[in-house]
Amino acid sequence: MKVEDCYQLGYVIKTHGLKGEVQLMLDVDDPSAYQELESVLILQGGALVPFFLEYIQVSGKKALAKFEETESIEEASPMVSCELFLPLEILPELPAGDYYYHQLIGLDLYNDDQLLGKVDQVYEIPPQNLISLIYNGVEVMIPINDEIIKRVDIKEGKIEAQLPEGLLEVYLEDNEN
Repeated sequence: MKVEDCYQLGYVIKTHGLKGEVQLMLDVDDPSAYQELESVLILQGGALVPFFLEYIQVSGKKALAKFEETESIEEASPMVSCELFLPLEILPELPAGDYYYHQLIGLDLYNDDQLLGKVDQVYEIPPQNLISLIYNGVEVMIPINDEIIKRVDIKEGKIEAQLPEGLLEVYLEDNEN
């Protein structure tokens, strides 16, 4: 399995105790949905390695976990700071009109029926998540909120937006200087 076929669940924060337990940060909307998790993929040395869980105890955005065949702090230590992934196919279905951010990548973004370009990145940066695309050779960042993003149609491959007046010009002017 490749990273492109997965979504990031979170990462290993640190070891916990001496018997191979680790503390996880779950970077997802509803961490409690992962209380019954049986396995994860850990990115190690550029490869996704499957690990089965003996148990996981979710509390808020953090979890205490024990991986099978990891019996000591020495065996758990190499996992610290490693990213955790799960296959995209296990993502729960969303209600109509809702979407996962990774689904926006590659969609055409229109502003008042004018094609601006394809979304090439989504940045999740508090307090504002952003769509990134290249417009006239310049990277443009567009806030993801209901006032700007009017409609997302994954099947059509299209995002309809109504950008605030002057937003594109800010990026184009900066590029000219």
